[in-house]
Amino acid sequence: MGFFLRYLISKEEKSRRVLRGVKTVFFLITMLISLLLFSAPLLLVIADTLLPSALLSASLSPSSLSLETLSTHFTNYDFRYSLIDIPLISIIRSAVIICVYGLCDGPRLSRGPYLGITTICSVLSLIFVSLKAAFVFSVSNIDRGGYVRTMEMALFICSLVLAIGHIVVAYRTSCRERRKLLVYKIDIEAVSPLCKYIFF
Repeated sequence: MGFFLRYLISKEEKSRRVLRGVKTVFFLITMLISLLLFSAPLLLVIADTLLPSALLSASLSPSSLSLETLSTHFTNYDFRYSLIDIPLISIIRSAVIICVYGLCDGPRLSRGPYLGITTICSVLSLIFVSLKAAFVFSVSNIDRGGYVRTMEMALFICSLVLAIGHIVVAYRTSCRERRKLLVYKIDIEAVSPLCKYIFF
C-alpha cells in the first residue's frame, strides 16, 4: 500500500514537472514571438540591407563584390543590364524608413509619417524594380548561365517581397500603436471623472 502511494505521488510530481516545463516553453515562445513582432521594422530593415547585396554578390560569381567591382559597375552602368542599383535602392529605402521610424513617437506611428513614407518608398521601389525586371529579362540576350540567372531572379523577387513586407509591417505597427492610444484614451477618460471627484 505504501509503495503504491509513493508511486502515485512520484507520478503526480512528474506530471506537474512536465506541465511546468510545457508552460515555461510556451511562455518563452510567446515572449520570443512578441519580441520579433515588436522588432519587425528593425529586422526587416537589416534583411533589406543585407539580402539583396548578398544575392548580387552571388550573381557576380566567380568575381566577388568589392570596391573595384563596384566602381566598375558604376562606371559601366546601364539600366537594361546592370543590377548594382537593386541593392542600392534597398539600402536607400531602408535608411529612409528606419530614420522615419526612429523619429516618430506613438501618435505619429499610428497615423502619420511612418506609414505614409514607408508606403511611398516601397511603392516607388516596386515600380522601379518591376520596370527594371521587364528590361533585364526581355532585352538581355547575354547567356549568363543557369546559376547566375537564378540568382538574378532571386535578387528581383527578394527586393519586391521586402518592399511589400515594409508596407505590411508599417501597417501592422500603425494598427498596434492605434490600439495602444485607444486603450490609453479609455483609461484617461475613466480616471478623469474620479480625479475631479477626489480633488474638487
